[in-house]
Amino acid sequence: MEESLERLKDIIEKTDNIVFFGGAGVSTESGIPDFRSVDGLYNQKYDYPPETILSHTFYRRMPEEFFRFYRDKMLCLDAQPNAAHRKLAQWEEEGKLKAIVTQNIDGLHQKAGSRNVLELHGSVLRNYCECCHKFYDAEYILNSQGVPKCSCGGSVKPDVVLYEEGLDNETVTRAVEYISKADVLIIGGTSLAVYPAAGLIDYYRGNKLVLVNKTPTPRDREADLVVQGSIGEIFSGL
Repeated sequence: MEESLERLKDIIEKTDNIVFFGGAGVSTESGIPDFRSVDGLYNQKYDYPPETILSHTFYRRMPEEFFRFYRDKMLCLDAQPNAAHRKLAQWEEEGKLKAIVTQNIDGLHQKAGSRNVLELHGSVLRNYCECCHKFYDAEYILNSQGVPKCSCGGSVKPDVVLYEEGLDNETVTRAVEYISKADVLIIGGTSLAVYPAAGLIDYYRGNKLVLVNKTPTPRDREADLVVQGSIGEIFSGL
């Protein structure tokens, strides 16, 4: 581990063009459950699987059940940034990190101070009326009953990408641009199992691919450096 950390430190010190691509593992250390770990949402008991509840079809057919689950399990508004979030914000402040491309929807990167965050799957902090597009914050959703309603009478939908929905084209385009131009691409806290998001790393053209994750990923063989372990602990040592 020490040797890997020293190599990672060396890579970071010698560049000012890093892009970070992160997944659920970045947020689990802040107490936000993911879907695939031992303690994740897939291993808890609900009337329907989380993947079903968080689908566009389910949202349309059973919106009250959707919001009951969403309020209970997706709105972790008291969660705080961990060492990984803070280190990334520091690198951006120092001019080393150009962008964060994240699959997470919790807003913790911004809470830590990061500014250029590309949220592939949206954010629980943004909610819009489906009729008049009026904005509502996450607290409004949390404190509402049943299906949250706008003052105009329309339903308020979280600005998150549900299963069966497509990613935002502008966000994807910007992510591809940053990844393709990066000197160093650090991938952290993701199993690289969620597509199309995971496919974006195919656009990387550099020769410093770093993978930081608790478990092996399908891309480990392609990486120049693989560091296995807690991303918060690893980043706090940099």
